[in-house]
Amino acid sequence: MTTPLTTRTEIMSILENRGYRATAPRRVIIELLEGKKEGFTAEEISNELPGVGRATVFRTVKLLLNAGVLCRLNMMDGAPRYSISSVEHHHHTICVKCGNVGEFRATNIENLMRALSEQIPGEIVGHRFEFYVNCETCLAN
Repeated sequence: MTTPLTTRTEIMSILENRGYRATAPRRVIIELLEGKKEGFTAEEISNELPGVGRATVFRTVKLLLNAGVLCRLNMMDGAPRYSISSVEHHHHTICVKCGNVGEFRATNIENLMRALSEQIPGEIVGHRFEFYVNCETCLAN
């Protein structure tokens, strides 16, 4: 597992540098997200913060995603889950039972991407690599 991107102060700074205000609802949402150890949905965040409007939660999640603070993960059913981003480029494991999100880095994947770039016409500008797993916790239960 890699280190989370930043503290809530740094996340607010990232948003302010992009021209967004540090509103009270954004601070509350970011404070909650800072403590998240596993993946989450915007709906789950909204349910945990009944004092913050649902639309505000969804807009803030989108804003954080666009700022690179969150990673968007697509579950096997197509529903999005999010996790706090890491500084380094990384890939994800997603537990299909509990939704726990793990991160890993693999030079093999990066080497494969370089090799594929020679065979794929055009320029590769990004990629996503996710494993859907049964996590160790779920396997133990």
